[in-house]
Amino acid sequence: MPSASFHIAKAAERVSSLLMLNGYSPVRYQRFLFDKVSPRFAKKVGGVRSEPADIPAIRAEWLIPEGARSDHALLYLHGGGYVIGSIGSHRNLASQIAAACGCRALIVDYRLAPEHKFPAAVEDAVASYRWLVSQGYEPAKTAIAGDSAGGGLAAATLISLRDSGDPLPAAAMLLSPWTDLEVCGESCRTVGWRDPLVSKGILKNYARSYMGAADPRDPLASPIHADLKGLPPLCIHVGTCEVLLDDARRLAERARQDGVEVDLSVCDDMIHVWQFLAPLVPEGREAIDRLGSFYRERVGDRAVG
Repeated sequence: MPSASFHIAKAAERVSSLLMLNGYSPVRYQRFLFDKVSPRFAKKVGGVRSEPADIPAIRAEWLIPEGARSDHALLYLHGGGYVIGSIGSHRNLASQIAAACGCRALIVDYRLAPEHKFPAAVEDAVASYRWLVSQGYEPAKTAIAGDSAGGGLAAATLISLRDSGDPLPAAAMLLSPWTDLEVCGESCRTVGWRDPLVSKGILKNYARSYMGAADPRDPLASPIHADLKGLPPLCIHVGTCEVLLDDARRLAERARQDGVEVDLSVCDDMIHVWQFLAPLVPEGREAIDRLGSFYRERVGDRAVG
């Protein structure tokens, strides 16, 4: 049964969604609340310092936990429906994940819709990973992670890198990934009000803003339609109270069919990207600890010596 603090946080998330008029308010207003206001309520992660990263034409930041291995790196792609979200909105979450993994994290501000439509976000994510490798980070000692749209973007980045012949990172971690921009998963209909943050209508609006006239079934937009052969191990987290529940399940099923190792955690009663609620909520902290364990098993410890 979820903790009392989880229920309180879930109620607060519902209020936050209402303040953004359930995604129907002007984009500038949504960005202000998500990128400027919400981070003020997040406690800074102790022992993690930030430094600017000099990626050409892409704003980026290093998040460096105390004692982090200098030769390991995690590329983090924020969520926000390809329309909102930023380094500022996700600095706390990415810092906690980096600390759990014992590595430094590179978080980037990829271009957003509606100003920059598909495939701008994929292009920026691929460029960020290539920059990481150009700085001397070995692909076998790197991973890629993202939440919500950033989770789908992380999968799309792997697909694009593979198709281009780039060396792939050792693993990927996808938190409540949005992998179907047609928005036709069964959970989009059945979960409904139990998801305090995301609705089918919001997803449809964001998908239109991002895709424009492009096909929402494009594998770099909707990885559930991609050939996933050759991708590295995937760790996927999703909650049963998420509209995007079936996006995660279908991606995991497709990956397994294509021979990819998948660690899928479907967590009862959890909501969209509940890891955001750490460290105040034990369920969030536990999920981040599991991400750290996955990283160390697939990337960190494997690379020792």
